[in-house]
Amino acid sequence: MRARKLTFAALALAAGLSLTACQNDDDAAGQADPSSGQSASSASSSGGGSDSGGTDEAGGKDSSAPDSGGSASGGSSSGGSGSGSEAKGGKCTTDGLKVTAQNTFIDGDREGSIAVGLTNTSGADCVISGFVGVDLKTNAGTISATRKGDPGDPYTLKNGKEIDSNVSYPLNKTGGSGVTITGLVVTPPNETKSVTLDWPGESSLPAGDSGNGDQVLVGPIGSAGQGG
Repeated sequence: MRARKLTFAALALAAGLSLTACQNDDDAAGQADPSSGQSASSASSSGGGSDSGGTDEAGGKDSSAPDSGGSASGGSSSGGSGSGSEAKGGKCTTDGLKVTAQNTFIDGDREGSIAVGLTNTSGADCVISGFVGVDLKTNAGTISATRKGDPGDPYTLKNGKEIDSNVSYPLNKTGGSGVTITGLVVTPPNETKSVTLDWPGESSLPAGDSGNGDQVLVGPIGSAGQGG
């Protein structure tokens, strides 16, 4: 009977030791699991940071496309604002310009006026500045227009675009035939080659010296509409 009790006691002790060992193993595993969970969480956080950084970077790349487009637009803006010292391109030449003239006189104006237009047909932007040369052909000879105003800064005339100059002249209010205008000769700025056009304005100028200082005047490039 005592032997059985000893055997039971030994078995109980062995079972207790086994249970303690299992509990220690569980505790060790439990300690390992939080560490493992912490590492995964850190990796996930790092991955999230990397993803977020990647998103930011991707966002930066996506936004760089508009920036690039903005740069292209900026280039276009630089061309649009090509005036003054920023004007770029070769000089506008007579051969690369279409020259026109139209009557801009309105009843009630104190003087006659026409607009001389220069349209860039060269196929590329060009730089223009100063005054057009204007000569009126008349039955009494050639009358050259006098320049009036500040020539302004060089201006980039984009291909296909037009810029105008105002030409004013005295109206013939004498009641006589006056000086008959038969044609118009236009020379683009800084050019020697001219273009001859039909005269679009009133048919005559007052004859002789009127004594009031009336004369044919031409404004700088871009001045059309400033006369009258």
